[in-house]
Amino acid sequence: MMRERFWEQVPLADMNEAEWEALCDGCARCCVVKLEDEDTGDLYYTDVACRYLNCDRCRCTAYEERTAKAPDCLKVTPAFLAERARWLPETCAYRQLHEGRPLEPWHPLLSGTQDTVEQAGISMKGELVSEVLVHADDYEDHVINWVR
Repeated sequence: MMRERFWEQVPLADMNEAEWEALCDGCARCCVVKLEDEDTGDLYYTDVACRYLNCDRCRCTAYEERTAKAPDCLKVTPAFLAERARWLPETCAYRQLHEGRPLEPWHPLLSGTQDTVEQAGISMKGELVSEVLVHADDYEDHVINWVR
């Protein structure tokens, strides 16, 4: 059960499972391979998606067992946010709320539809390639720069 406008009233750590899951806008940006520069700590996103992501639907095909099947999967929790929020895109609702920012107007909790994520250009639907099709040595060739 979700409380009305819970994201404005309930701290992330106190949300129930339904509320927590509803924060995900389904953009799939967290499901891409990220590269970190060992010298600078800079983070680079690629257009290479986890093998368990359905790139056409932006949904994980192994969601319940994702961390067992993909040990590098970013399981977002309040503790994760405290330590590694920067590993999530700036548009991510979890990161926004963690940083004290409001949800974007296109977020499905505000707009009432998933379509606004695509309309805003946030969804990675149709933009990604599965990691099974790209050799790890070639990840640098897949670095992308999101405008948002």
